Amino acid sequence: MASEFLLELDGIEAGYGRAALVLRGLTVKVPPATVVCLVGPNGAGKSTVLKVASGMLTPRAGTIRVAGQDVTRNNPQQMLAAGLSHVLQGHSVFKEMTVEENVRLGAFSLKDRSEVNDRIDFVKSLFPVVADRWSALAGALSGGQQKQVEFARSLMVSPQVVLLDEPSMGLDPKATGTVFEQVVRMRDAGTAVLLVEQNARRALETADLGCVLDLGRVHISGPADQLLEDPQLAELYLGGRPQTTPAT
Repeated sequence: MASEFLLELDGIEAGYGRAALVLRGLTVKVPPATVVCLVGPNGAGKSTVLKVASGMLTPRAGTIRVAGQDVTRNNPQQMLAAGLSHVLQGHSVFKEMTVEENVRLGAFSLKDRSEVNDRIDFVKSLFPVVADRWSALAGALSGGQQKQVEFARSLMVSPQVVLLDEPSMGLDPKATGTVFEQVVRMRDAGTAVLLVEQNARRALETADLGCVLDLGRVHISGPADQLLEDPQLAELYLGGRPQTTPAT
């Protein structure tokens, strides 16, 4: 029976080596064409969730499903084939290669040239800067533009879900705004997104659903706009109470 969720992390326990668990029974579910963001304090386990989902870290307990299929023990290459594409924290473009070469690397597993060309046309239409700077060295682009190249590369295999780890890291406010606009464009084009972001308020403003993590578990989850309006959550996790309009 088909699942209503593209990605399900169910009862996940995970950690590194012999150290204590980082994730302690975490459950997160990503519906189709939806941005789900994970927010919370440092050490809550946000980036670890993405490492588990992408196969970089095997959970000690729990189940991972993609479109209803159990992929719990898959390695990163198998996770990619299953439909999960991971954009890592920080910048991962190859600066001495052109934008074209960087983007084409995302299609390394595709054998059909026409399919590759179709995907190139798609990412160029989705990210105009990729089309405009197609022949430029990736290292000559700004940080925000490089992030869009990474997004384009991640979409070359038509993933069901893109995993984004701190996409605004190191970017100025204007570039950050552009990056979040592109996250919405990915969703609107039909790709689900699981987003980890330290800028919790900006992430929730972008997302459809939010999950607040604390001590390796989901503390609370729900529609992102409702989480933004919760004064207790704002005080604890979002850097202050939400602004309200004065009564007139």
